Amino acid sequence: MSGTGVGIGQRPETRKQMMVKMLWTGIWLVYLSAPVSDLLHGGHGVVAVVLGWLGLAGFVAWYLALLFRTGRRDAQDFVLVSLAVLSAESTLLVLTLGREWLVLFVYVSIASGAALPLRLARWTIPAASALMAGLALVVADGTEYIGALLIPALLGGFAMTGVRELVRTTVELREARARVAQLAANEERLRLARDLHDLLGHSLSLITLKSELAGRMLPAHPDKAAQQVADIEQVSRQALVDVREAVSGYRRARLAAELAGAQVALTAAGVTAALPAEPDLTGVPEESESALAWALREAVTNVVRHSGARGCTVELLHRQTLDGPRLELTVEDDGSGGAGNGPGNGLTGLTERLEKAGGTLEATGTRRGFRLVARVPAGAAADVGSAS
Repeated sequence: MSGTGVGIGQRPETRKQMMVKMLWTGIWLVYLSAPVSDLLHGGHGVVAVVLGWLGLAGFVAWYLALLFRTGRRDAQDFVLVSLAVLSAESTLLVLTLGREWLVLFVYVSIASGAALPLRLARWTIPAASALMAGLALVVADGTEYIGALLIPALLGGFAMTGVRELVRTTVELREARARVAQLAANEERLRLARDLHDLLGHSLSLITLKSELAGRMLPAHPDKAAQQVADIEQVSRQALVDVREAVSGYRRARLAAELAGAQVALTAAGVTAALPAEPDLTGVPEESESALAWALREAVTNVVRHSGARGCTVELLHRQTLDGPRLELTVEDDGSGGAGNGPGNGLTGLTERLEKAGGTLEATGTRRGFRLVARVPAGAAADVGSAS
């Protein structure tokens, strides 16, 4: 997300985000122009005008408080009391100042849909609309406003229930995604612990046993003790090799996993992502796949953190060149982050990683944003994608 954007299901975290949400919410307050015009040109007395302005200000403040509490599970009592207060205040203002104030019930209905669950809003929205219609029959010339206000009150209120459900679903989806990521990390740690136990358990037990034997043999049979020490050295070296192979396997980046991670990261950042399907990398050297996976991770990280892009396209192609088959990864965005004044540490390290795998890296700005192209040897031919 940008520094000022607030996504659906997210509450403002900074002052700029708060101002943006206030601006979007405040746009709809333009329909209060009828009560404002009535206060300015309705011919009311000074006391009525002052009380009218105070009532309108209090109504707007309470209405905004309701909208900003949308989705909070502990606020239901507050919402019900607030809606009752707003309804009572709106009724009083309509009866004392006239039909122009009937529009306040539209906001009561919308606040009901935004701040209450559907099981309650399905009753409060019609109730607010019915109260408005009843008052329109009581005040002078109020029936002229029924048609213009009743439908917006009902449709606006129930539309906000849909928005509220969307917000709730989005929040739950983000929480579920975070839980899945945490569970995956825990499972990976457990798997690493199991693998290390399987690799080292036997070796360390054997080292312990042979160390005890060597200690007992040393005074009387130094030659046999020396043999045990040699065996200990051999076992320990093999254990070290096994651990290094296991750790390198865990650290090796996989392109399919990085594509899936890129989809999640870009979507979470509000960037429209176009990514290829999971490729067939049969015959592709592990060094080449790992280098491209790191390139994809670095490129997506830059898009999310620095570009401010709205869209990002990832392409993975198999090309036949004079130097043999090549895998070509292209990541292009439409942001304004670019490469800055020069390559950063991330791109420098990525260039070195690709060069070790026999590949190259190109990072250039475009008219629409920024493009990163990484190429590595593909080894045997692999059906990764079409190429021209």
